[in-house]
Amino acid sequence: MSKFIISLSPHVHGGDSVEKNMYGVCVALVPALLAGLYFFGLGAAIVLTTSVVSCVAFEFLISKYILGRDGRSVTDGSAILTGLLLGFNLPSNLPLWLIVLGALVAIGVGKMTFGGLGQNPFNPALVGRVFLLISFPVQMTSWPVAGQLTSYLDAQTAATPLGLASQGRLDNLPDATDLLLGNMGGSLGEVSALALLLGCAWLLWKRIITWHIPVSILGTVAVLSGLLYVADPSTYMNPLTVLTTGGLMLGACFMATDYVTSPMTPRGQVIYGVMIGIITLVIRNWGAYPEGMSFAILIMNAFTPLINTYCKPRRFGTKK
Repeated sequence: MSKFIISLSPHVHGGDSVEKNMYGVCVALVPALLAGLYFFGLGAAIVLTTSVVSCVAFEFLISKYILGRDGRSVTDGSAILTGLLLGFNLPSNLPLWLIVLGALVAIGVGKMTFGGLGQNPFNPALVGRVFLLISFPVQMTSWPVAGQLTSYLDAQTAATPLGLASQGRLDNLPDATDLLLGNMGGSLGEVSALALLLGCAWLLWKRIITWHIPVSILGTVAVLSGLLYVADPSTYMNPLTVLTTGGLMLGACFMATDYVTSPMTPRGQVIYGVMIGIITLVIRNWGAYPEGMSFAILIMNAFTPLINTYCKPRRFGTKK
């Protein structure tokens, strides 16, 4: 006689798992990682290695010795992904102790304080990055010039394209080729728009993410920045430059799409993405910081529960 197994729905597994999706995103980050190593060399390698190792170590220590768990969560890929994304959001000349501090805040405050993966309301990597940006603005805004492959703390620095634009120096911006490939200053993982788009295409192909959030963010920014450019081209950057500078591509493709901190329904994801695009442009053009992507995502992370409540799917069996 066969045994009946009683369990909660869903009764048919879709084949996805936390490990599969986390490591899938890590694979999608490889093109941008290689671009960061190509343009920033030793500094990028040191920052990324320190960030990943620190995040994994803090995840294990907090899970095992503070939360009293077995510490096996370090194998699900989420700590590695947080370390990569945090490192991608840092300049390649950041001192080691600041990287470790950022990892502690990302894992300890942004993730484990709320119970671990699946319970954190804010993207942990962005929590660590914004903490460092607000607490240590000088170190976090000293951008090495691309091409210094053997330099680390002694790397020569210069303004990023967004910094040049905020100073009104639009004539000094890199050309379209450099913007796409990443031959410019900035956080080590955000500079190559082409590499990030390749990674995003991988995520869409593997169905790890859907198109709703990245397309709504990039589409909103393209439309609004286009209107600003038409109104005053001497003050505002053209849409292509806006899309390929700063952390816009990295945030739209890899950080705003975080499962835990983004809305669940397609309609909610579009609302979420549109608002991130609007807030980013407002901060970039009229705020105190040249970049606004990190702040925009964290602000909308806070609104995710409200968006989920507003965009509840229709229950099965109810009338339209």
